[in-house]
Amino acid sequence: MLLGMICALASAVCFGTASVFQAVAARDTTAGTGSGVDARLLLRVLTQWRYLLGLALDGLGFLLELVALRRLPIYTVGAALAATLAVTAVVAAPVLGTRLKRAEWFAVTVVCGGLALLALSSGTEGHRAGTPALRIGVLVFAVAVLAAGALAGRLPGRARAAALGLGSGFGFGVVEVAVRLIDGFGPADLLTNPATYALLIGGAAAFLLLTSALQRGSVTTATAGMVIGETLGPAVVGVAWLGDRTREGLAPLTVAGFALAVAGALALARFGEAPAEQSDVPVAEPGPAAVVAERP
Repeated sequence: MLLGMICALASAVCFGTASVFQAVAARDTTAGTGSGVDARLLLRVLTQWRYLLGLALDGLGFLLELVALRRLPIYTVGAALAATLAVTAVVAAPVLGTRLKRAEWFAVTVVCGGLALLALSSGTEGHRAGTPALRIGVLVFAVAVLAAGALAGRLPGRARAAALGLGSGFGFGVVEVAVRLIDGFGPADLLTNPATYALLIGGAAAFLLLTSALQRGSVTTATAGMVIGETLGPAVVGVAWLGDRTREGLAPLTVAGFALAVAGALALARFGEAPAEQSDVPVAEPGPAAVVAERP
């Protein structure tokens, strides 16, 4: 239990720090097609060392997330991952020259308080393996997220940012659920389990949509959508189908902790991408040094 919580929080630190580097790289990459989802954008950002560093931190964070998901309920891990934005906000302050206002420091405190409540009240992970229908359903949903993301990229302005952010959150949520549906790690087990393919497709969709949202979308709407998508849906699946429970008599405390962590994360949504002028026009942004110089 304790190891799972430590891994979940360490994962949030990795993801939150990675997002700072990835956001700067995405903003500093020349826009391509007129669509909000440009698959070649991933190839272009891979030439940026900041994005590669972010990917390395993401890889470490993912391994820590796997450990956490095998030991904690999905709702606890999801709330911890929402705390990624609190980490991003704190890291962005010295690295990118941003300045946290008093209300934002309060939001960071709220996130930490919510996670503390979850640590006290959450039970162990559920022991239901998930039905074959659920595994297939998660795979179908992952494919739908990828297809819907391609369509969302053609939406205008704020609607596009919100849809891309929500889609990336759903993709990350698919990963959280799929990890719990993989009960064997032998080659034959992995290749015959639909959850394996759901994890790969959901993760790829999440990264593609998030990268597109970071480069083109409104920071607040995109990141808020991501937080909602990666927390609420997986939490419901964990409780309804995988047997996740709270400690005896502490369900209200768990609900309060989850709500506080997510609400605090949403209040910090503007830290989901690099500080830059918010614009829906897909143009190349100035380099990181120029971006920092323009901050108040």
